[in-house]
Amino acid sequence: MAASLVGRLSRAFFIKNTPTLSRNAGPKSVNAPGPTLSRTVVSSTTGRVLPKPVKVPFGLTRMFIVVIPFLYVGNLISKNFAALLEEHEIFVPDDDDDDD
Repeated sequence: MAASLVGRLSRAFFIKNTPTLSRNAGPKSVNAPGPTLSRTVVSSTTGRVLPKPVKVPFGLTRMFIVVIPFLYVGNLISKNFAALLEEHEIFVPDDDDDDD
């Protein structure tokens, strides 16, 4: 009973907050609040080709500006945590020589 109520409420919230794409809609502003609309349709019901979607300038550059620093920070955190574990001898590999 509670699970179906939660499902209905979440579905109603999703439908209420999902934008719809109309034929006469003008270009959306880039800084519009709410979820971003991704469309897979290239023509309207009358056969008219829809206008090109708004292109994000410097998309690949922005991706690298975000990804590279966070990879570096993650690398530093993991390296420092590994050193901490080794310092407290929590996870240290054994130095067994199996050459006998």
